[in-house]
Amino acid sequence: MVPDRWYDANGVWTGSATLLPHGRLAMLYTGSTVESVQVQNLAFPADPDDPLLLHWVKAESNPVVVPPPGVGAKDFRDPTTAWYVAAEGAWLVAIGSKNDTLRHAGIVLIYKTVDFIQYELLPGVLHTVEGTGMWECVDFFPVATEVATGLDTSEPAGPGVKHVLKASLDDDKHDYYAIGTYNAAQNAWQPDEPEKDVGVGLRYDYGKFYASKTFFDPLKKRRVLWGWIGETDSERTDLTKGWASLQALPRTVLFDQKTGNNLLQWPVDEVDKLRLTQNNLGNISLAAGSVLPLDVGTATQLDIIAEFALNYSSSANATEADVEYNCSTSGGAASRGMLGPFGFLVLADQNRSEQTAVYFYVARRADGSISTHFCQDELRSSVASDLVKRVYGSIVPVLDAETLTVRIVVDHSIVESFAQGGRTCVTSRVYPTRAIYGAARLFLFNNATSVDVTCKSLTVWQMNSAFIRPFDIRHVSFSTKFEHASVFSGFKNS
Repeated sequence: MVPDRWYDANGVWTGSATLLPHGRLAMLYTGSTVESVQVQNLAFPADPDDPLLLHWVKAESNPVVVPPPGVGAKDFRDPTTAWYVAAEGAWLVAIGSKNDTLRHAGIVLIYKTVDFIQYELLPGVLHTVEGTGMWECVDFFPVATEVATGLDTSEPAGPGVKHVLKASLDDDKHDYYAIGTYNAAQNAWQPDEPEKDVGVGLRYDYGKFYASKTFFDPLKKRRVLWGWIGETDSERTDLTKGWASLQALPRTVLFDQKTGNNLLQWPVDEVDKLRLTQNNLGNISLAAGSVLPLDVGTATQLDIIAEFALNYSSSANATEADVEYNCSTSGGAASRGMLGPFGFLVLADQNRSEQTAVYFYVARRADGSISTHFCQDELRSSVASDLVKRVYGSIVPVLDAETLTVRIVVDHSIVESFAQGGRTCVTSRVYPTRAIYGAARLFLFNNATSVDVTCKSLTVWQMNSAFIRPFDIRHVSFSTKFEHASVFSGFKNS
């Protein structure tokens, strides 16, 4: 999809595909015109039988949607996958925008179509949140609340079904989502918890993760999330290496039936097929202030799954009633509290002059209540200069009687972490110069001052590279293609 027409001369931008009846496929995408007006365009596969859909034909009717009155020419982009509303006999598409006359509010506009050529703007907006600015890469999809399965985008609202509204905030470059109730007849969606509305509440990922979209996999009955990892080095460096940014590992998305108010994200099953040698460790005791090297071999491509438990009896008086911990404003893994931090040092060299820390921080207040944070510290991730290095993270919900669990996928310069089964996720893009290839090491650490920690179970896999390369699948059947050649980003080998 190259920018070769007047309606997309300044950019072919984010779009979404919709699978229509009888196997037909339609793609809506944003084009930036010669005058930098954002419009929505339609394209179809040139060869619907091509399993890779390499070539596309742009519709003669383009642009099919232009900014409506009251919407800025540069504030109208990123159409979603369409969903079918049987009562209307039509497809609906969501497009992100903003309304600066309403206190810099982010908004979602809904268009109705029966043929993907003619579109009608529905009255009002699907949802709006003041102060959140431009909403781009909007996504809108149903989730099952009673079974652990994905739902088709056109699944209607009803018992056992909630709808997720997600937006990428152009102001702060984070992806926010909320879970709520959709009323198609009224063209309205409302969050279950207003304090966790889009742009002010939950995020897919608290690290370097943006511009995400989901799709429904009808064969494996799962919803898959793709996110974009931007660079945190300089533009000069990007120009030198000749490329910038990449995709995160695809994740399945499910409703968290245990908490009832957030999503769970987890790497798709295909990632497990890259596992090689396995190290089973566990029941490792970590005294306060200790660091323990782990002999797992080369530590540049790893899949780590661990479970932690705190020995609260050793810290009966460890309360921090006046401490409001925040991962981003803390001193990272080097700062010491009574009950944390503790976790892993990944992409570390032998002397730990470079390291990326993935850890929990637990605060116990005077009333005995517990607040658990999950953080990722990049401050010592590289000795290279000209980098942006931060501490990322957020509170992670931990229910009574639950231990603390984490999965960490390490891939040379990417660290993707999933706490408590994927309730809170953090992604880092780092640039080690010493902790590379055979020099990379893995450590456990406990920097708490008043509690011993036990790593109850620990499994570490060496990971193979995906070795993605062009291949000829012209003679592969439709069912085989999707069952055995599922697409994902794999490991970068960078």
